[in-house]
Order: sequence, then C-alpha cells, then structure tokens
Amino acid sequence: MYEYGIDFDAVEAVDFHTHVEVDSHGHHAYDDVLVEATAKYFKMTDGPAATVDVLADLYRRHNSAAVVFTIDARHGMRHTPNSIEDLVAGAARNNDVLIPFGSVDPWQGRRAVHRVHELVRDYGVKGFKFHPSMQAFEPNDRAYYPIYHAIAEAGVPALFHTGQTGMGAGLPGGRGIKLRYSDPMLLDDVAADFPELTIVMAHPAVPWVDSQIAIAGHKANVFIDLSGWSPKYFPPQLVHAIGRQLRDKVLFGTDFPYIQIERWRRDFDTLDVDPAVLPLVYKQNALRVLGLAS
Repeated sequence: MYEYGIDFDAVEAVDFHTHVEVDSHGHHAYDDVLVEATAKYFKMTDGPAATVDVLADLYRRHNSAAVVFTIDARHGMRHTPNSIEDLVAGAARNNDVLIPFGSVDPWQGRRAVHRVHELVRDYGVKGFKFHPSMQAFEPNDRAYYPIYHAIAEAGVPALFHTGQTGMGAGLPGGRGIKLRYSDPMLLDDVAADFPELTIVMAHPAVPWVDSQIAIAGHKANVFIDLSGWSPKYFPPQLVHAIGRQLRDKVLFGTDFPYIQIERWRRDFDTLDVDPAVLPLVYKQNALRVLGLAS
C-alpha cells in the first residue's frame, strides 16, 4: 500500500509524466517491435528501460518527485502491460520521490470500474493514466463514463495522452495506432460532463494545440502537462499561454525515458517565460492537481 513520504517543501519539482516500462520480472510494457520503433523515433541511446528503483535514484539526484505509471492497453495493442502491482510496490519502496498512478483498459467495462476501486483502495494509487490512441478508444464515448465516475468518486486525477505520439511512429500503419482518439476536443466532453473530475491533458497536443489551450482555459478542472517535447519545440502560442492565461494550469513533465529531465529543464530555461511562473509550473500546479494544495 502506497502512502506519501515526499517532503514537498524540500523537493524542487514534480515531474508529472514518467513511464515505468519494465517490471521486476523483466516484462515490458510494449512488444519488441514497438519498443524498437519508439526508441528509434526518440533517438534513445541510454540502453534498457529503467526499473522503478533506477528511476527513483535519478529523481533523488535531481531533488525532484515523479509521477510514475504504465499503460494498460492489452486490448488495443494485444500485449499485457508490465505489472501495475509491481510498479506500486516499487513506488512504496521509494515513496520519498515517486507517486504511483494506476491504469485500466477501458475495453474491460465493469471489470475496469472494479479495478479502479481496487487500485485506489488496496494499493493507494494517486491517479490514473490513459492513452486513447494506444488503448483504441474514444474518451467521450459514454460507455466509458462509469470509469470516470469511479475515478472522480475516488478523488484522484485522470491523465490522458493527447496529440500525436511517438508510439508506432515510422511503422506501417503506425502499428494500428490511430491519432484521432487523442484529439483533446474529445476530452472537452468528458470535462463538461464530469466537472468534479480533474483531467490532465498530457503533452503539447500537436496538431490540436489551439484546441487544447482553449479547453484548459475554459474548464477549471482541466490542466496540461508539458511532457513529450523538448521545450524549444513548443508551439509559440503555447509558450505565450504558459506565461499568461494558463500560468495556473500547466505542469512540468518530461515523458521519461523519452525526454530526459536535464534536457527538458535546460531547454525550458531558454523560453521567454515570466520567472514568477516557474514555481507554478515546476511544483505548485502539480500539488493542486494531486489535491495536496488549494
């Protein structure tokens, strides 16, 4: 059972988007073809995916906390994910820096609802991660609303991949992964129908960044994490919004292991962003999303 052990006054930042892609048994989140293609897309040269404990040591060195998760896309990708239970146990061992999120396969219907309750009640997860393109579902389909109701009832946030994805990039048919499922406008419906549910849209949602900015500005319960892109490639309208209307709505995130924390922070420092916004982006907004600050 996970319980917070993080000194949030002492850590410099909260990375809201880090993947744990291998468990203690060596089982990987994705099949070998997808792993190889994704590593090629992101020009990764750092070797095997990091375990929970390796990732924890990395974030200790940076005096930062990290939200960690895997993705249950067994229906969409025909591959059983790495163990969420193993991930939570690892986060519990390293609860001074790691915050575990759960994941459920939306196609499992009532079993997914039961799984939400189980992961919150018995394992102490602090949120849930979805990847509509990998999980092959339209988030605003009312068939999935009982899942959102369960998450809202638990009082934890839901993190949704939005925009294009490096997963399957360069493969024939993109490995069957359909980008349209990750259009943030589909989440506008969910945010409107579940005002009590805190939603985080992951990544600058290229090619729908303008829609993403509009949704986060319109819906008090919607936030954006800035992971998955080096900040030097952020669309200019997003950089503008970070320092202005979305200063309370954007979260630091890397997308580790695809973007390394050193690179993200170095590149973010080059942006023309009001220095007064930095504490909000790096930590305070994340604490609000996690229900740890008002």
